[in-house]
Amino acid sequence: MADAAGNWCLIESDPGVFTELIKEFGVKGVQVEELYSLDDEQFQNLKQTLFELDNKQASKDDDVFHFVSYVPIDGRLYELDGLKEGPIDLGPCPAGEDWVQAAKPTIEKRIKKYSEGEIHFNLMALVSDRKMLYEREKSLTTDPGEIARLQALIDTEIWKTKKYRVENIRRKHNYLPLIMELLKVLAKEGKLVPLYQKAKEKVDAKEAKKNKPSTAATTT
Repeated sequence: MADAAGNWCLIESDPGVFTELIKEFGVKGVQVEELYSLDDEQFQNLKQTLFELDNKQASKDDDVFHFVSYVPIDGRLYELDGLKEGPIDLGPCPAGEDWVQAAKPTIEKRIKKYSEGEIHFNLMALVSDRKMLYEREKSLTTDPGEIARLQALIDTEIWKTKKYRVENIRRKHNYLPLIMELLKVLAKEGKLVPLYQKAKEKVDAKEAKKNKPSTAATTT
């Protein structure tokens, strides 16, 4: 999707963060998945909420992140923008899983706008807990091949859960004491300043190359 929209990026608040977060809140039966396109296949099995993490235009040193969610309520599609005073009625939407089709034009419009403004965001959705879904399907079949396939999918979801947990532990861990100790050791051994100078030279060279005006060939 990065090639198509030019603004899809991996930010700190990725699906793993939110999946772990809602589980800590006691929510069961759902997980958060990132959408990489607006193809119909990507919209399969979505639950009642589709949301994006939006980065509004901010000052040079300040990023403003907030959520924009889309939810179907009583046959109407609503947009819940974290920076707006209240819900925005986007019109009627079909019942059942087809409601997400009503949200596609609005999302596509936002993608176009964000592409022009170079604003980064993630598009994510609440989906059924894959592990629970596969376990349910496995309990209803006696076919050895299907059981093996579903077990492989279950194992993959277990691996993803463990991976999310480890990543979030690393995010929350305070690495500052370790960094300070490493800097002290490098300084004590006389390596800190040379390393700094070497890194600075690389950055300066990169900036100089970036800012160097291009020269066009001329003919007389």
